[in-house]
Amino acid sequence: MQTVFSTVLPDVPQAAGIWLALLAVAAIVVAALIVRPDRFRSVVGDRISEAAMPSSLELAEEARERARYAQEIGVAASRATATAERRRAEWLAAQEEVEEAWQAYEAAEEHVRRLAAAAALPLPRTARTPAEYADRERWLHRAALDTQRRNEITARQLDDILAHRGWDPRRHPVEQELLLRRLVRDNLRARYQAAREREQAAWQAAELAATAARSLRDEAYAATCPAPEPQSPLSIVDFTAAEATRELPPAGRPADITREIAPMARGRAPVQAY
Repeated sequence: MQTVFSTVLPDVPQAAGIWLALLAVAAIVVAALIVRPDRFRSVVGDRISEAAMPSSLELAEEARERARYAQEIGVAASRATATAERRRAEWLAAQEEVEEAWQAYEAAEEHVRRLAAAAALPLPRTARTPAEYADRERWLHRAALDTQRRNEITARQLDDILAHRGWDPRRHPVEQELLLRRLVRDNLRARYQAAREREQAAWQAAELAATAARSLRDEAYAATCPAPEPQSPLSIVDFTAAEATRELPPAGRPADITREIAPMARGRAPVQAY
């Protein structure tokens, strides 16, 4: 035991000095944290931020990639805008076609009403001779040919009239004209329905093209004007502490907040022009 104590006791003062030195350093660090916490936090945050920041080569490569992507999306947006303009022009042309078809149909319907009123009157009596029937047949053929030249009946319908398929050439010319005008009216009504369907399809295509163009333009703008970089966690903590210490408005007086409300569009809006 004397040998052990003689070996250990000389080192006790040295160990105690080391522990006291460590405790003093720890106390100094704790005191510094208590007295100047912002400085310590800023130093640590700067070092962490510097370690997390990319290098200059990485930043240059990222800038090149961003510029290339912005150029590509800009070209795509220009092409989409041109397509939207072309689709809108096609839709406007389809609208004009529908309007013309409707006016032609209305004129044909009015003509049929006048002829129907005239046919309701007693027809003039004529001699039923072969010459009279031949004149009626020639009149029907001539009227059918004139109608086909005006593109009011189809070639197949003209063949049916000339071949007397469903047509009696012995009828009075007033009756023949009424039947012929009704055939023209039905054809114009079918053309109006077809033009209306084409106009609806053109409108849908123009809407889709306009939506695609707007989306690509927004993406191109986002590519040329990137969003601001996110803040570091330590900066967010500092900002939160500053907000917590900021003086709040007194009770009963709400903070002055100005908010703009975008107007809402109502109804079916036409396709936008570019």
